Amino acid sequence: MSILDAIGSPAALRELPEERLPEVCDAVRGEIIETISKTGGHLAAGLGAVELAVALHYVFETPDDRLIWDVGHQGYPHKMLTGRREQFASIGKKGGMGKFLRRHESEYDVFGAGHAGTSISAATGIAEAIRRRGGAERAIAVIGDGALTAGMAYEGLNNAGYLRLSNLVVVLNDNEMSISPNVGALTSFLARRWSAPQTRRLKHGVKSLLESLPVAGDPMVGLARRAEQAFKTFISPAMLFEGLGFNYIGPIDGHNIAELVETLRNVRDIEDNEHPVLVHCRTQKGHGYEPSQADPVKYHGVSRFEVSSGTMDKSGGGAPSWTSVFADALIELAREDERIVGITAAMAGGTGLDKLEKALPDRFYDVGIAEQHAVTFAGGLATEGMKPVCAIYSTFLQRAFDQIVHDVCVQNLDVTFALDRAGLVGADGATHQGFYDMAYLRSLPNMVVMAPRDENELRQMLRTAIEHPGPAALRYPRGAARGVPLDADIKSLEIGRAELLRDGDDVAIVAIGNVVEQAERAAEALYADGISAAVLNARFVKPLDAAWVLELGTRCRAMVVVEEHSGMGGFGDAVAAALLEGGVSVPLRKLGIPDRLIEHGGQAEWMAELGLDAAGIERAARELLA
Repeated sequence: MSILDAIGSPAALRELPEERLPEVCDAVRGEIIETISKTGGHLAAGLGAVELAVALHYVFETPDDRLIWDVGHQGYPHKMLTGRREQFASIGKKGGMGKFLRRHESEYDVFGAGHAGTSISAATGIAEAIRRRGGAERAIAVIGDGALTAGMAYEGLNNAGYLRLSNLVVVLNDNEMSISPNVGALTSFLARRWSAPQTRRLKHGVKSLLESLPVAGDPMVGLARRAEQAFKTFISPAMLFEGLGFNYIGPIDGHNIAELVETLRNVRDIEDNEHPVLVHCRTQKGHGYEPSQADPVKYHGVSRFEVSSGTMDKSGGGAPSWTSVFADALIELAREDERIVGITAAMAGGTGLDKLEKALPDRFYDVGIAEQHAVTFAGGLATEGMKPVCAIYSTFLQRAFDQIVHDVCVQNLDVTFALDRAGLVGADGATHQGFYDMAYLRSLPNMVVMAPRDENELRQMLRTAIEHPGPAALRYPRGAARGVPLDADIKSLEIGRAELLRDGDDVAIVAIGNVVEQAERAAEALYADGISAAVLNARFVKPLDAAWVLELGTRCRAMVVVEEHSGMGGFGDAVAAALLEGGVSVPLRKLGIPDRLIEHGGQAEWMAELGLDAAGIERAARELLA
């Protein structure tokens, strides 16, 4: 029987004697490894935050004290401890538990978390609201050192320090900084002592004594303060955070549960504090499971794997991924043109740019979780004749919308945007869906927007975008491509020219991107029943090939437009506008993502439910013709 059987909530956890907390940590870590080995999901980040989650829920009165996790990758132990242990096997599955933090899923999920860098700003707002109504609760933000590369995190720190929110605690989960054992032990000792009530009373008493001296008071106080700051700067990054108005404590060992509990209790029980507190914890990503400790990048997000060896299930067909095809094409083009560089925002592996880094390291830039900077950095490069390619997930590029408008499109700069994970993303769910990009990108001046139907066309579009002397974007989905043969040479496409794949007179199916294949299958099924269906691979959302749209609308009895994108403002609306402006009236059905959140679940499952697969397209065509 697991100790977790007796813990149904953090309140039950707080009833345990402190000496049993290591047992709780081992049980949580073991169940996460065992469950994720069967379901797949995020692994290494959660394993590194087990002790932290246990200590926070043990010391603070959650959910009254508001615990805000950044991103959600590190939130798996939190989910296990807050009544969702029995649901864990359903994680990422349609109708099951979400991978990320969701307010409607649990009262312990205080703030939804899917994109990095948001926790401090959210916690600052929560702490200020509590302060304004005179509450005694605390807001505790947990943020990783990787997420601190997000500019928004520093905006939150700056504002929290300015507001002097004494009810705010920021926990820095640092799993990257290298500190030698001796220095680590010293700073760990000092962290506990600096946070202890008696130490704080001593510091306050010494300050009061020095200030009372008639002549030397102020100089002595200043000298003492400078000595403390110099010493703390020597052994820790205290000055950075204290300069922003925080009381800094740390770094401490984030896997020593006794040390964590003692330090967090000291922080909780501070009586004379006038500032927010930052607790710096050193952790190891993937801690407690040897394969993930050895390669935390590989085991950040995993498919099913064998626990004893760590070997992952690689089944799923022989076609290359869209991501790998993009990366190989970029390297090929970069070898031809030394002006081409690749930029990623902390997603080198996810976007395939790790391949570029290995092949042409001086042509690769990782700017951290800073999508806004990535776009404007690319714009700066472009002003000097470079040809930057920003490879950013669709869901993350929307974070830099103003920079795309102001710093690239308004100035008509030569920047290429490669939007990975466009469309439905499967198990990652609502916060990561990539189906808003065509709507916001096609509204921008000077922007070219395209989507390939297969991996060969992806290569062609990448060359087209790079050769175009202005902003251009290409979007492509998650997962395996179609497995079509690749041309020996990468050719460019004529911008704004669609491709008629199949002619017909009864119904025109106008599709773009990943769903073109489904449109072809639907046309085959219709043809078998005597219905003549034309299939147009639009290729370009902007500029749209209006000539082909108008011709098909004129001679066909009906038209179906298909996109793996929001039905509002996307490709379907562009086609409808072209027909209206051209004075062509034809029965029209737009198939796309409805105006609602699409949660996690298999991509094929959602395609079928939303009517974007071959059967759904065929059904829509038959209904129109009837």
